[in-house]
Amino acid sequence: MTGFVDLQVNGYAGVDFNADDLTDDQFASVADRLVADGNEIVLATVITAPIDRMLARIGRIAQAIESIPSVARVIRGIHIEGPFISRLAGYVGAHPASHVVEADAAVADRLVDAGCGRVRLLTLAPEQDPAGRITRRLTERGIIVAAGHCDASIDQLKCLIDQGMSLFTHLGNGCPAMLPRHDNIVQRVLSLSDRLCVSFIADGHHVPDFVLANYLRCIPTQNVIIVTDAISAAGLGPGRYSLGDQMVEVDSDGAAWSSDRKHFAGCATTMPEMTRILKTRCGVNEEQIEKWTRHNPLRLIQSMGELYSNTTRNQSLGDASTCESA
Repeated sequence: MTGFVDLQVNGYAGVDFNADDLTDDQFASVADRLVADGNEIVLATVITAPIDRMLARIGRIAQAIESIPSVARVIRGIHIEGPFISRLAGYVGAHPASHVVEADAAVADRLVDAGCGRVRLLTLAPEQDPAGRITRRLTERGIIVAAGHCDASIDQLKCLIDQGMSLFTHLGNGCPAMLPRHDNIVQRVLSLSDRLCVSFIADGHHVPDFVLANYLRCIPTQNVIIVTDAISAAGLGPGRYSLGDQMVEVDSDGAAWSSDRKHFAGCATTMPEMTRILKTRCGVNEEQIEKWTRHNPLRLIQSMGELYSNTTRNQSLGDASTCESA
C-alpha cells in the first residue's frame, strides 16, 4: 500500500460526484487526477438529496466503476452520507435539511441496492436509528456504518457500536459552532474512541490545528482516520464550485464555504496538502501519517469484506448483473 485511502470524496478536480449528468470522460479524468495526487483508494461520496436523485447518482457512480477500468482502479466504492442524519441546524451541516428523512429499512435497502454491491459505507445519525436495527441490517451485509451529523447521546452511540457501528464521520464538524460546555457530541465520541474509529478533516479550517492536535492525542492511534471530504474544488483553488444542488465558494485561504458563508461545505484541500499540514502544523510524524491516511482506513474497509475484487458483489443487497445502468 503506497497511496492514500480516502473514505470521503464528494468530488475532485472539477468533477462533482453529486451532479446528475456526469459523463464517462469526466469520470476518467477525475480518476486520473486522483491517482496523480497519490490516491490509491477512494470512496465516492453521495450526500443528502431527494431519494430518487440519490439513487440515480449512486447508480451512475456504480456504472462508471463497472465500465471504466481507470475508474475501477481508484474509486473502489461508494460512501452514502445521509439522508438519515439530524435535520437540526448546525448538525445538518451542508446537507439540505428539507431532504433529511427518518431512518427506514426499505429506503436504506433501495440506496444500497442502487450501488450494485459497490456501497461500502453509510453515515447516519444514531438518534435516527435508536434501536440499531438498520445499523445491524447494514453491517450484516458488509457495509461500514458511521455516525455523523448527529447529536447522539452516550447511550445511543453505545447502542449502535454494539450493533456494529465502527466509525464516526469527521468529528468536530457536522455540529453547531456553540455546544454545551461538557456534555456534547465531541466529548461523547472522544470518550468512546477506544471502541470506534474517528475521522477528521485535516485542512486547517474545519478544525483548527491546535484543536486537531488535542483530539489526535486523545484517540488511540489505530483508530484515527484522515479524510478530505473533498468537493469538486479540490486541487483547483479559489472560485465557485458545485456540490450537488448548491454552490460553494472557495476563498483565497482555501476554505470552502456555503453561499451564505454560515458554514463550511466540503473541502477544497487535497490529501497531499493535508499530510503537510499534519506534519508541519500539528507535529505529526511520518509513521502516524502513514497509519492515518493509508493503513487505518484500509483496515476498516477490509474488515467489512474483500475490497480488491472487481467482481465481488453482496448478493443480499442485489446482484450487480441485474442492476440497471443509471
